[in-house]
Amino acid sequence: MPNTLVETPTNLFPIPGSPEEIIAFKRLQEKMPILFDKVANNRLAEHTSVIVPSMTLHTEELLKLKGASFYEERLLYLLMLLRRPRTRLVFITSQRIHPSVIDYYLHLLTGVPAGHARRRLVLIETSDGSNTPLTQKLLDRPILMERIRRAIGDRENAHLVCFNTTPIERTLAVQLGIPLYGLDPDLLYLGTKSGCRQIFREAGIPMPAGRENLTTQDDIAAALMDLWEERPQMRKAVVKLNDGFSGEGNAIFRFEPLKKLQSAPRDVLKAAISACLEKTLEYVAPTETWQNFAAKFLIMGGICEEFVEGEVKQSPSVQCRVNAIGEPQVISTHDQLLGGLSGQVYLGCTFPANPSYRAKIQDYGEKIASILASKGVIGRFAVDFVLVQKEDDWDYYAIEINLRKGGTTHPFLMMKFLTDGGYDPATGLFVTSSGRPKYYLASDNLSSPHYRGITPDELIDIAVYNNLHFHSATERGVVFHLIGAMSQFGKVGVTCIGNSPEDAQDLYQSILKVLDEELKERKWQDRLNYSAI
Repeated sequence: MPNTLVETPTNLFPIPGSPEEIIAFKRLQEKMPILFDKVANNRLAEHTSVIVPSMTLHTEELLKLKGASFYEERLLYLLMLLRRPRTRLVFITSQRIHPSVIDYYLHLLTGVPAGHARRRLVLIETSDGSNTPLTQKLLDRPILMERIRRAIGDRENAHLVCFNTTPIERTLAVQLGIPLYGLDPDLLYLGTKSGCRQIFREAGIPMPAGRENLTTQDDIAAALMDLWEERPQMRKAVVKLNDGFSGEGNAIFRFEPLKKLQSAPRDVLKAAISACLEKTLEYVAPTETWQNFAAKFLIMGGICEEFVEGEVKQSPSVQCRVNAIGEPQVISTHDQLLGGLSGQVYLGCTFPANPSYRAKIQDYGEKIASILASKGVIGRFAVDFVLVQKEDDWDYYAIEINLRKGGTTHPFLMMKFLTDGGYDPATGLFVTSSGRPKYYLASDNLSSPHYRGITPDELIDIAVYNNLHFHSATERGVVFHLIGAMSQFGKVGVTCIGNSPEDAQDLYQSILKVLDEELKERKWQDRLNYSAI
C-alpha cells in the first residue's frame, strides 16, 4: 500500500491531491456553516481569520500584470474586520508590507481605536519576492507553517480566506487544520471560460456564438470555421485561454483576410485559418506569441466566440456571493472600465451600473448564483457582460464568471466597511447607515513613469495635504490600494467615494491632477521645509 502521508516537523498530513487529503478537506468544510452562523450573528464572537492573498494563477499570465507581486495588498480591506472587538487577523504576504500602509488602513477603522485593532493583527511574511504563488511559498516552508498554526490558536474558531482557490489552497487548509471560505477546487471548471458557457446555457442567458472545450490548434481552426459558416457576416472572433486573467489571455482573430476563401472547400478553409492563427492572431498581451499561446492552450484549454460589435457598447458586471450556508445573493452591480488596444483589459469600475440595464443583469446574476449554489459553490464571484445598444433597449451577452475575488471586490467592500451601509437590490443603490446614497469610481491602474520612486509616506502626505483623503464625517474621499507598487512600478489603485457619479468622477480627476502637479511638476519641492516630509 503506498504511503499517503507527508511529514512536517510536528505533524503528518495527507499527500497533496490524495484521496485522504480530499476527505480531510471536506470534513473541515463541514465546519464552515456553523462558524459562519456563529460569527455573522454575534459581533462579539471570538474568531480568527487567516488571510492568504495568494494570486494562484498561471505564472506566465501573472507576468503580464504590472506589479503583480503587490496585488496581495488588495486584500488589506479585510483589516476592516478588526472593527469586531474579538476578531483576530493573521495576514500573510510574500514580502513585508510598509508599516505606513498598515497604519493607513487601521486609521480608517471606525468604532475601535487603531491601537486596539493593531494588537489583534498578526503580520507574517515569507521574505520571498519570486513569482511563485504565496500559497506554495508557505507550503514550502514548514517552520513558517508551524508559526502560522501557533498564531491561529483555537482552530475551531478560525477559517482561511484566499484570493482564489486551487488544489494548493486545499492543501494549505488541510495542513493548517481550518476550513476555507471559498470555492472547492473540485468545482474550478465552472469558472473557466468553457465552464462559464455551460452555466450560461443552463441558466438560459444569452451569450456570444462560440465553441468551448478546445485544446489544440486544430480545435481552434475547426471552431472558427464552424462559427464563420454559422454567421457569415462575422468579422472578428475572440480566442480565449480558459484561465486567462484580466483579459490578458485573449486574442483577436480577423476573418476579412480570408474573405475570398469563404466558399472554399472546408479542408482548404480550415488550413488557411490555421495558418492565420500562427501569423496574424492579435494578442491582448503585447508580449504574447503564437508558440507560447498555443502551448498554454494545450495545457489550459479554451474557447472561441464571436467578438460582439456595436456602435454603443457597455461592459457591466454583477457581483454575487453564495454564503457559507448556501444562500445565493446579488451584492452589487458595476460598469467596467476597459482599455488596451482591443478594449478587453480591465482597468477599473464605477458603481452602480447604469439604471437602464442594472435590473436585467441583476436578474441574470440571481439565476447564475442559484445554479452555482446548487452545484456547491460558496464564496464571492462576478459575472461580466457585453451590452450593445439597440434603439431604446440593449442586447445582452454574458461573457464570463470570475469565481474568485476580483477588481470589483475590494472597492465595494471597502465602501461598505467605511460607511456601515449596504446594497439595496430594489434601487440598485448603496445606502450608508446615515441614509445617504454613495457612488464610486475605482481603478487598479493609475500608472505613470513619474509616479515611480514615491514612497507610501509621501503618497499619503500628498493626499492629506490636498484634502483628498477619505473623511469619515462626510463619508467622501479617496482611498488608496496597491500603495506598495508605486515606488517600484509607478502604479497605484484608488477608490473615489462620492455623493453622486459626477462627484466620484471629480474626485478621480482631482487625484490625477494632484499627482501630476505634485510629481511631474515637482510641486512637492515647495513643502520640503516642512519636517514631516
